[in-house]
Amino acid sequence: MKLQALLYKVSIRVVAGDRDVDINDVQIDSRKVKMGSVFIAVKGSASDGHQFIDKAISLGAVAVVCEMIPTSIIDGITYVQVEDSAAAAGYIAHNFFGSPSEKMKITGVTGTNGKTTIATLLYKLFTSLGYTCGLLSTVENRIGGKVVSATHTTPDAVSLNGLLKQMLDAGCSHVFMEASSHAIQQHRITGLKFTGAIFSNITHDHLDYHKTFDEYIRVKKSFFDSLPSDAFAISNADDKRGMVMLQNTNARKYFYSLKTLAEFKGKILENNLTGLVMNVNDQEVHFRLIGEFNAYNLLAVYGASVCLHEDKQEVLRCLSVLTGAEGRFDCILSAKEKIMAIVDYAHTPDALLNVLATIKKLKKGFEQVITVVGCGGDRDKTKRPVMAEVACEHSDKVIFTSDNPRSEDPVQIIKDMEAGVGVAARRKYISIADRKEAIKTATSLAKPEDIILIAGKGHEKYQEIKGVRNHFDDKEIVKELFEELDK
Repeated sequence: MKLQALLYKVSIRVVAGDRDVDINDVQIDSRKVKMGSVFIAVKGSASDGHQFIDKAISLGAVAVVCEMIPTSIIDGITYVQVEDSAAAAGYIAHNFFGSPSEKMKITGVTGTNGKTTIATLLYKLFTSLGYTCGLLSTVENRIGGKVVSATHTTPDAVSLNGLLKQMLDAGCSHVFMEASSHAIQQHRITGLKFTGAIFSNITHDHLDYHKTFDEYIRVKKSFFDSLPSDAFAISNADDKRGMVMLQNTNARKYFYSLKTLAEFKGKILENNLTGLVMNVNDQEVHFRLIGEFNAYNLLAVYGASVCLHEDKQEVLRCLSVLTGAEGRFDCILSAKEKIMAIVDYAHTPDALLNVLATIKKLKKGFEQVITVVGCGGDRDKTKRPVMAEVACEHSDKVIFTSDNPRSEDPVQIIKDMEAGVGVAARRKYISIADRKEAIKTATSLAKPEDIILIAGKGHEKYQEIKGVRNHFDDKEIVKELFEELDK
């Protein structure tokens, strides 16, 4: 493909060199550059791609897209100076892979909590309706029935468009993807054409990256602001930012709600360990998913399906038999002791509160709730004391432990959490830095019928310590401990 064709929609300042040069490959990682590549120098949070321009050229790059042209330029290399390299990467990758998002129906899901469950349910639902679908989520990526491991909630622009091209080639008609705030801000989804977008909710998260809550909201909102007029936008009317999200969108607006008037209206009739019985737009349905937060997720999925012109009755019939995403309110029962463990990805104060509130509603009254919870290292420190406070307020016993400490000292992370516990709640918790020991202790403290919540990691199969990802699976550990108990 000619460089000129790749630059369609890119905001260009200066081109030095031949625009008609042939391009064989697009890269934002200089280590992956090969003969005939265009290298896009993107300024990241950890490193600046402009520092690797010479390396990219030495590996065979024939064109460089950058925000600042180097002072010493090399003959035969085309330099394209742009306003924003990250945005340019989105458009260039989209053009290079043949605009795959324009040939499939892509629905993006954004919000603090619920993204993975909504995207996964949509993927499962549309697969059961007979379509070949793609999924891009925190847990996994899927191309039809094939699983591709996920490293980020939303991949970089080049990887993302490459995956979309693979989905198109595999015959996918629909793609359901999470759109994280990082991905929106870093232009990973720039250039994509969305058929629709869903807003779940917004709560305290990622303030280590966005600095202020207002900025976090603005970034999420920008996703809806950029939608075309032929797209649909669905928002949670019960979230206090739900209306604001769709304020300036050109897309068709729809809302879902449990509490107020909306196009997609739900009412919980029963909520117990066998699932939810709900009234959805005057239809009574039993779902396998548990909890009020899943009632919202189901309404979002139902709304998107209707906007994608599926039959309402068939959608509700198929939805009623589906299970959610791995690591989202995953229940494991000790057969003999009748102790229930719930593994959940809840890693924000609001998500933790939602899960504990759901457990409270499911309790018969006498059972203890024992919560095992930690906070990630190198992430938003302001939520640590709040997470601890929520855990202590809504549990009978709490064990503070490690999550993914990353480069931080796990003991210091726990101390940051402990600062949020009031005097009255101090006798409720103990701190055990070793996560496996913490889970083991929770199991030994539990009596028959008690409920153990293991929060924070959910589907993750690793624990990241000092840059190394060690195998670690909350569910696996619980199952082993329960097998010992039941002997």
